[in-house]
This record gives sequence, C-alpha cells and structure tokens, in this order.
Amino acid sequence: MNNSEGVTIHKAEFNSVLRTYILLYVAFFLFISIIGIPLCIVWLCGVGQWYSRHYFDKLECVLTDKNLRFKKGIIVQFEKTIPLENIQDMAFIEGPVLRHFNLCVLKVETAGGSAHMSHQMSLVGIKDAQAFRLKVLEQRTLLKNMQGNYDNQNVLVDIKESLLRIEGLLKENKK
Repeated sequence: MNNSEGVTIHKAEFNSVLRTYILLYVAFFLFISIIGIPLCIVWLCGVGQWYSRHYFDKLECVLTDKNLRFKKGIIVQFEKTIPLENIQDMAFIEGPVLRHFNLCVLKVETAGGSAHMSHQMSLVGIKDAQAFRLKVLEQRTLLKNMQGNYDNQNVLVDIKESLLRIEGLLKENKK
C-alpha cells in the first residue's frame, strides 16, 4: 500500500486477549476508588465489554518505509507518527499482570534534545512483539543507510560541479 507517509511494510496485529486486559485494567482502577465501585459494576456488566471490543477494533500500528504510525481511540482518536530515523531504541516492559495475559508493552524511545521534544510511544499487546521490533529496527537501519548513500551522492555532485567551475575558470585564465 502506498500512501503519503510511505510504503507500508508491515501492519502489526494485536493479541485479542488485550480486550480482556483493558476491561479488567479499567475495572481495577474503578474498584479501588470508593466512588468508582458502582461504576465498576456497570463497567463489568456491559459498558466495559463494548468499550474494550471497539477500542481493540480501532487499534492500528503500521510500519512504513519512513515512519511508525499508531492509531487508537473511540470517541477521541489519537494518532502518532514517528519518523524511523528518530527512533533510538525499542524496549519491552513485562510485569506479572501482563505476563499472566501473555502480553507485553513495546516502548518506542526517540531522539530529542529535551523531554518535551522527544516522542514516546507505548504499544500494548502486539502479537510477536520481538519480530515486530526487529522489523522496525531493520527498516530504520536500511533508511539510515539509504540516506547516507544519498548524502554521499550529493557530496559527489557538489564536488563535480566545483571541479567544472574550476576547470571553466582555468580555461578563462589561459585565454
């Protein structure tokens, strides 16, 4: 698929257990607050199941030849695009609850001069997250190598143009 953000290389799939994790995650935080206990019952009896199903259906993570794009949200849509050349590292986070659900968080760490300039992205529940991480890092390396070759070609073109100008000046001086 070719779009304005590049050619799609891989579209990540999310583990369907993520729906249950979202349902229980929100229920836990509702339950630990006194005011949230009645809401927790409503959440578990239907609203939460509807929300977690639709939230899961809206999740999208796409690796293109230039970017990593992530979309989520039902009422409020959230989309984040990170250029591959800005990705510094991708880390895995697994806690006991995530391990119980056979899930992990893939945290994308990016370059930036300060905390407000750097971009963070946390991807929960990607199937075969290790392989997805490798694909992203391989594409980042490939992109950097291609940009390096392009920069080298530009330098060579600049050198050629300079030599042609020098040659022209030398010819003028001989006359």
